[in-house]
Amino acid sequence: MTRKHPGRFHIAIPGPTNIPERILNAMHISSEDQRNPEIPELTIPLYKDVKKVFKSEKGTVFLFPGSGTGAWESAIINTM
Repeated sequence: MTRKHPGRFHIAIPGPTNIPERILNAMHISSEDQRNPEIPELTIPLYKDVKKVFKSEKGTVFLFPGSGTGAWESAIINTM
């Protein structure tokens, strides 16, 4: 039996989703430690780039090191 899309078959909701091997291999790299002293060098340029992505000239960019749910919870708790 041949498959149209190479890769492994995974349940990724909504799914199931076929994930190519090159993506799976890329995910086997360990993530960077957020306490690494080199992290500011990586993240500081992101603030300017994120403004470009969202075509924003005003406002403050805020990077939240957590899940989207965590960011929502933080925003709600801090406005109560």
